[in-house]
Amino acid sequence: MANTQVILTEPIPGLGAEADVVKVKPGYARNFLIPRGKAFEVTPSSLKQLNHLKAKRAEREARELNDAEELARRINKLRITLVLETGETGKAFGSITAKDIADRLNTELGGMEIERHRIVLERPIKDTGAHDIEIKLHHDIVAHLTLNIKSSAHPAGEETAAAPGAAEPAPEHGFRPKAKARHAK
Repeated sequence: MANTQVILTEPIPGLGAEADVVKVKPGYARNFLIPRGKAFEVTPSSLKQLNHLKAKRAEREARELNDAEELARRINKLRITLVLETGETGKAFGSITAKDIADRLNTELGGMEIERHRIVLERPIKDTGAHDIEIKLHHDIVAHLTLNIKSSAHPAGEETAAAPGAAEPAPEHGFRPKAKARHAK
């Protein structure tokens, strides 16, 4: 089957950016791209418009690069603390995912949208402590976010161990904790 050459007027995922000359199936060009104004056929007169589209593309890419650099500077300065649900023994009940980090970043940055797909995590975070997270904002720009994960069992400001010699709080009237059953395996 023969392919048709078209010039894209806007970026199309999986196909190209504006001012790219691409080969597509004739039906795709005739029924989708051209009627919707996303592309036009390659002719001698349309090749003259190519320079205008290339200038438009360069302007857009420069703007995106500047925005990504500014956002990277803001993200590099951030120190975010998230709480991980844990039990008394410190075992995590859940995890911190890229979506959780993206939601928190969006609230911290005040209106800037960070997609969760841009956050690089090998696997969800299930342990407490400090983590350095990479965020790919542009193909040339990577921001580094310092993320501190705290346990919900030990909130900030609360002592983890009782002071020596401190008395246990008296149980409420009429309540005694039940002993846990031990089963043989």
